[in-house]
Amino acid sequence: MYDLMLGLSAEGVHCDMLCASTEGHPPAEIKLNEYATLFVVHTPIKVASTMLAPAMITKLRKIARQYDIIHIHHPDPMATLALYLSGYQGKVVLHWHSDILKQKTLLKLYRPLQEWLINRADRIVGTTPRYVHESPFLQHVQHKVDYVPIGVTPIESDEAGVVAIRNKYEGKNLIFSLGRLVEYKGYEYLIHAAEKLDDRFHIVIGGKGPLQPALTALIAQLGLQDRVTLLGFMDDSQVANYYAAADVYCLSSIWKTEAFAIVQIEAMSCGKPVVSTEIPGSGVSWVNQHDVSGLVVARQNAGALAGAIKRICTDPILYQQYAAGSLDRYHTYFTREKMIQKCLEVYGVVLQREVKTIIKIKKTNKAVLVAG
Repeated sequence: MYDLMLGLSAEGVHCDMLCASTEGHPPAEIKLNEYATLFVVHTPIKVASTMLAPAMITKLRKIARQYDIIHIHHPDPMATLALYLSGYQGKVVLHWHSDILKQKTLLKLYRPLQEWLINRADRIVGTTPRYVHESPFLQHVQHKVDYVPIGVTPIESDEAGVVAIRNKYEGKNLIFSLGRLVEYKGYEYLIHAAEKLDDRFHIVIGGKGPLQPALTALIAQLGLQDRVTLLGFMDDSQVANYYAAADVYCLSSIWKTEAFAIVQIEAMSCGKPVVSTEIPGSGVSWVNQHDVSGLVVARQNAGALAGAIKRICTDPILYQQYAAGSLDRYHTYFTREKMIQKCLEVYGVVLQREVKTIIKIKKTNKAVLVAG
């Protein structure tokens, strides 16, 4: 949302963002530039990973009529309730990031409001075509479904930091993975994959989470301390340097909770081949195109992960083919500029006018609110 706001406002589109606070962030109204304001409202309670911020309702009721489009992000029950109670009569773009999968009880309560939102939306966009086309919740509205792939700026690394990492793992094929240490990431399978790789390979996993003790114990139990390293929390500079230093990026996720995996396109921006898993209904294997930007293998299969890693790293011609394909796919689909351009096209369809033309001739642009 924040990246969309910055990118759209840089194109001269008035685009404000309304969101609930996290991690103790105080309520705020921050003017970011001539075209963008960030509204942060207080979150008194968080339940089942859902921010409950009643102030979002009152704030949106006050400002909703200023906007031609409200671009709402799902899943976010609080934002949906705020839109429902806002009295807003304008156009709505629904950004469907994922189905509600884990919170079954919450979904039962939220389902009527979710159905209202789906029917209310003038356009529904996902981050990949596969996810929105296969979502069971969107089958009856495929006529208004589109997709806007997430776009990122290229990863920028520090040369000295990259050299230091390569020196630390000298002579090794370095396999990098990054994410919270939680069950759906499938890290136990990536660790077991190291059993099937010889000492020419080293797997490094960045991130922290509740499974860190269990994964540390698994590495010790299998005697893989010399082949697998848990890096723990990493700051942005460390992450960038490991992307650049790695030979291959590996995504071992096993559940549809992994809907897109931005880490894949960050690795692609560095021209790294990607090994990822085939997850039914997820967009992960659309992002990493099999035999183009890397390899897609069966989920929950340590042998398949190891085989793909070995195949890429031991065939120099294939490696260069996938490295070039990875970078090309990033530039074709996943740059920040591509994301903003596609978003403008969606707005143009909803408003039935060419948004780009309005920007180019410097006429006044109606504001767009990103709520969530």
